[in-house]
Amino acid sequence: MNYESMAISVSQLNSYIKDKIADDEYLNNVLVKGEISNFKNHYTGHMYFTLKDENSLIKCIMFKSYAQRLDFMPKDGMKVFVVGGVSVFERDGVYQIYVKAMQEDGVGILYKKYEELKQRLEQEGYFDEAHKQKIPLMPKTIGVLTSQTGSVIRDIINVSTRRNPNVNIRLFPVPVQGEGAAEKIADGIKFMNDNKLADVLILARGGGSLEDLWPFNDEIVAHAIYNSEIPIISAVGHETDFSISDFVADLRAPTPSAAAELAVPDVYELKQKINTYQNRLRLSLIKKVEIMKLRYEKCMSSRVFKEPLRKINDNYLKIDSYVKRLENIIRVKQKEERTKYVELVVKLDALSPLKTLSRGFSITEKDNKIIKSAKDLKTGDKIDLRFVDGERQAEIL
Repeated sequence: MNYESMAISVSQLNSYIKDKIADDEYLNNVLVKGEISNFKNHYTGHMYFTLKDENSLIKCIMFKSYAQRLDFMPKDGMKVFVVGGVSVFERDGVYQIYVKAMQEDGVGILYKKYEELKQRLEQEGYFDEAHKQKIPLMPKTIGVLTSQTGSVIRDIINVSTRRNPNVNIRLFPVPVQGEGAAEKIADGIKFMNDNKLADVLILARGGGSLEDLWPFNDEIVAHAIYNSEIPIISAVGHETDFSISDFVADLRAPTPSAAAELAVPDVYELKQKINTYQNRLRLSLIKKVEIMKLRYEKCMSSRVFKEPLRKINDNYLKIDSYVKRLENIIRVKQKEERTKYVELVVKLDALSPLKTLSRGFSITEKDNKIIKSAKDLKTGDKIDLRFVDGERQAEIL
């Protein structure tokens, strides 16, 4: 068989499929509902994104000429309606929707409100790490705010009691969806705080749509969590779901079961750790005692303990040496000072007036003042004459 003459190229196949789809009037103008993901606003003005639901997805492109008509900016997570035609991109062999118009659906509006509230609360400091409290290490009572029925409370009880059989679970039943649920959740948080009914609170519910989770995106619940004196763990929805309560709470858990694990420590694991620490401490003490014993033996074998007076006697010798040096210094100093004293006495004696009087001179005084000139005396003045061996009085004639 000659396959070469029968086979068609990949390009021909893609072109054939494209023509077939183009001939389908229904696919030329379809209205599709889905959630936006992998959104990219290209610098050319074209928008590329994926439209998905729970089970499937399809690629989409919205050219600039159509994108300019939108009155909102598409974002990941938005639920929208799109109108366009399905066609094949021949090069890659994929089909996609060429979107001509787009509109938010009800969930999209909720998502927009969610984003606006999240941004405002973040600016007001509701998400600040500095405000978040630490979860107690060994809480005695776990408060749970969730539906009274359902798997959530059973999962929390099972996980908590398995990790610590002595922990108390205090359930405050609240509606987790529907009208009025947000107010009752906020009232429950306040009631648990006012009556100090728990050491830590778990705010929990199972997965669901954005509409189902909406009470946990309500501002009144955010205020109640922010003002709670009891630490709060938020476990709302599945791991991929994020609510306002997750951001405001002191700790976010991906699931209610994970919240129980975060709130309740595993006592068996703690016991094992304590035993490990005890063993480490015992070994450390043994090693410490051995080290101290070696140091003691080394100290006792040192010279200071074997010859305790040796150091004292050495110091005595040093003191004697210092005393002798000090005595020598004092004697030399005394001798030097005595020599200086004798020299000064000789100089002073040479300058003494008494030395002059011994050579036959006298001193004339009047009123206890030495007379240095004959002009200082007149006839009749009484004067005192001082000689080397005494004094006499005289009168000027």
